[in-house]
Amino acid sequence: MIDVVIIGAGTAGLTAALYANRAGLKVLVIEKLMFGGQITNTPVIENYPAIPNVSGFDFVQTLYKQAITDFKTPIVYEEIKECDFDSDIKKITTNKNVYEAKTVIIAAGAEHRMLGCTGEKEYKGMGVSYCATCDGAFFRGKSVCVVGGGNTALQDAKYLSNHCEKVYLIHRRDTFRATKIEVESALKKENIIPVYDSVVEEIYGEKGQVHGVKVKNTKTSDVQDIKVDGVFVAVGLAPSSDKFDVLCDDSGYIVAGEDCKTNKKGVFVAGDIRTKKVRQLVTAAADGAVSAENALEYINK
Repeated sequence: MIDVVIIGAGTAGLTAALYANRAGLKVLVIEKLMFGGQITNTPVIENYPAIPNVSGFDFVQTLYKQAITDFKTPIVYEEIKECDFDSDIKKITTNKNVYEAKTVIIAAGAEHRMLGCTGEKEYKGMGVSYCATCDGAFFRGKSVCVVGGGNTALQDAKYLSNHCEKVYLIHRRDTFRATKIEVESALKKENIIPVYDSVVEEIYGEKGQVHGVKVKNTKTSDVQDIKVDGVFVAVGLAPSSDKFDVLCDDSGYIVAGEDCKTNKKGVFVAGDIRTKKVRQLVTAAADGAVSAENALEYINK
């Protein structure tokens, strides 16, 4: 019998594993793809307390060693198919196995949202990317666009500006949602060109290669043709909550307060998948710690 199954091996899940291990619990981590989560692709982390200027990759590697390697924690790479949280013993069914546990911590995170425009699926992986740090080097000396207006979009634009001739920053509003410091540093770059009040209606190309985007102005309805070789999508995340039988809000985020308790006894939630105001690395780590401590308390009771 497993004490706590942790679903997801991002910052929240790995922190939960660290705290659960230190509490002497029997832990299993289930991850669909690769440990680390979204932060792995961040070139520089500047806002984590006492650890400035570390890459997302290095941060994750250190956390993985601390939480998994050092404690010899079992981790399996399997996809969740179904969960039954209604009994005292929780049942988690994956594409390979069925696991039973006293408690569950859901730290499955979120996935990239798509634009939903014509050509996006057709050119995905062939000019359309959702990770600037992963694919930016392929567009060295070329023109690209970044779609979005939050911190991720501005950071992506800055990163790409170091490789690309031009970076068009397309946003549906007349001001960016990113923090002031991110906006100011991005707009200082001469090769970052903001395109306000605009949405991408079509990504087009030929023979598996992107040639440009058609952009519609949200105020005038005028359509502009921008020639680019790559499109980087940064319009937010969608919570990966569809396989979990717990209460979610209208956007799909699992409902829980700062205690990380869901509406199912013995089931906790941590990280970006939880309803919260701030989704940052530091809050993901905090959720991981809180959920593990509450799982321990539940088991002891």
